[in-house]
Amino acid sequence: MTGAARRPAGSRPMHVRYSPLAQQYAEPDEIFRELRELVRTGDFTLGKPVPEFEAMFAAALGMRHAIGVGSGTDALKLPLRALDLARGAEVVTCANTFYATAGAIAEAGCRPVFVDCTDDFCLDVDQLEAAITDRTGAIMPVHLSGEVADMPRLMSIAGRHGIPVIEDGCQSLMARHSGRLAGSWGIASGFSMHPLKIINVWGDAGVVVTDDAEMDRKLRLLRNHGLRNRDEMEVLGYNSRLDSVQAVVGKWILRQVDDIVARRISNAAYYDAAFSGISGVRVPPRSAETRNVYLLYMLFAERRDELLRHCIERGIEAKVHYPIPLYLQDALRFLGHKPGDFPVTDRHAETLISFPVDQHLTREEQDYVVETVRGFYSGERP
Repeated sequence: MTGAARRPAGSRPMHVRYSPLAQQYAEPDEIFRELRELVRTGDFTLGKPVPEFEAMFAAALGMRHAIGVGSGTDALKLPLRALDLARGAEVVTCANTFYATAGAIAEAGCRPVFVDCTDDFCLDVDQLEAAITDRTGAIMPVHLSGEVADMPRLMSIAGRHGIPVIEDGCQSLMARHSGRLAGSWGIASGFSMHPLKIINVWGDAGVVVTDDAEMDRKLRLLRNHGLRNRDEMEVLGYNSRLDSVQAVVGKWILRQVDDIVARRISNAAYYDAAFSGISGVRVPPRSAETRNVYLLYMLFAERRDELLRHCIERGIEAKVHYPIPLYLQDALRFLGHKPGDFPVTDRHAETLISFPVDQHLTREEQDYVVETVRGFYSGERP
């Protein structure tokens, strides 16, 4: 380990929680002060805090427009709808992503087409072109786990074929590739503020960013029933407004985003150095071209399920993301896939384990996680 004393194998178990929300919102007085002001105004629907938050979010990403919506899923669905794709158009995305990516594609009336991933958890761009057909309406790369897809190559392929790109940045706010932020490459990008994301609110919420003025206009219509004003409906839209209450919380946490990201990166580097010396686990490849913000800290692990049980028994809230690949879920059986169609995705489902890496994690907790893993593979048991 890097400068840390090992805990004895038989030492008393420590509880290492996964979610940091109790610590993150332990002192919410500033939020409540602004919420009390909001209650006095009754400005609960697209109220003043919403455009204030949108301006902050756009500035943080260096984008012209940010549009607050009801969820991260809506932040993917609405840009697809704004493209006016033909019903049944194909949207190329990753086989290893979270359910919401495919769900948003389906809600927009489109058909997901999967491409396998690489060991950085993002879409394998080498396989992208083979998935493009004359029915392809959009490409939706997923910046999974805090990483960023190979956007320079992906955008080159999309440009050659004249296909718009909508980025799924829900897990990778403030991540970078080649010095450029995730979410700044495509015509629009969706982000989530679900409670387990990099910045989060007190429920579901999402944000779409774009530099395209027409995309911005359409998104603002679509999130609010298609209303041009109170009395005129321009298009059939949705009820997907960012709540004023959640915008207040969003403003508070967004001010901390740089520190949150820096702490996650530091914690991940500490883990990387420690786990690299343990036989039985493998640290994923780290690219000098990307800044991974580590929404998830995942390792490849031999005997993964046994290790998971061992960690949980020892008080560590380890997780598996995701044990059943998306393409094999019952809801997507109509696509006709069978086990083995996406072998890297399958291998990840069988070998990946996730450990807490958030900004409130202590070095003592990290040392305990590492020594618990080391003890499992060395045969030490309490």
